[in-house]
Amino acid sequence: MKLQIGIIGLGKFGLKLGKTLIDLGHEVLGVETNPEKVKNAQHVLTQVYQVDAMSREALEQIRIQDLQHVLVSVGDSIAASVMISMFLKELGVPKVWVKAIHQDHEKLLRKIGVDEVVIPEFMAAKQIASRIAMPGFLDYLPFDESMAVKEFTIKEWEGKTLLELNLTNTFGIQVIAVRRSGDKGYHYIPRANETFHEGDNFVAIGEVSQLDRVVP
Repeated sequence: MKLQIGIIGLGKFGLKLGKTLIDLGHEVLGVETNPEKVKNAQHVLTQVYQVDAMSREALEQIRIQDLQHVLVSVGDSIAASVMISMFLKELGVPKVWVKAIHQDHEKLLRKIGVDEVVIPEFMAAKQIASRIAMPGFLDYLPFDESMAVKEFTIKEWEGKTLLELNLTNTFGIQVIAVRRSGDKGYHYIPRANETFHEGDNFVAIGEVSQLDRVVP
């Protein structure tokens, strides 16, 4: 389903996010006060407005309230992000996400009722640390950070099938994709009678503590 998404603040993070959403097939409306940033974004996003988002009236005039999802990314200005977020909630935007610069900023945003707070530096640091400490780690699940997705390479389980391994009952994990040795791509939702061969890779989802126990 194509979404209509707004991004207020078109710095490096906001513009990169907008471009990624465009590449995923969605429509993105950008809002920025800096004319140079507006110019840079015009050939990337669906539509760009040069307006002051700290004006409630200006936000109403560009019909920001008609969008399904708006992300606020206004640099290091806590006051600006809080004020803009409050206006968005008052105008009835269904989903308001905000980029924060630290945890105190996050607490303040939560108090005014934003739907999600993103601290990119924290997220990046956690991802990098996890990839170093847990080889094969791919990502955490956004709704539960105790759950993760990890990739494994077959060694000891040569000749075994998923049915024989019974990974759901043994480890509490679920295999969601398999890539055969020498293949470039994965196939998803593998059958229970598929036999593993040395060098095959599989991707599983489960609790981090359980994934750490698996030695295939």
